[in-house]
Amino acid sequence: MSGSTKAMGVLTVGTLVAVTAYTVALGSNGWLWFGWVVLGLVTMGMVATRET
Repeated sequence: MSGSTKAMGVLTVGTLVAVTAYTVALGSNGWLWFGWVVLGLVTMGMVATRET
């Protein structure tokens, strides 16, 4: 994996932690979860294109 792909992975996991903490503290926000899913899909796309 390249450095940018690793950085996206770290960003995705960090965002998951932040969104989960926000949900626990203040309640669920669908837009935050939607954004995290989009970020996760972009990260998976980057991993898939780097592997081939």
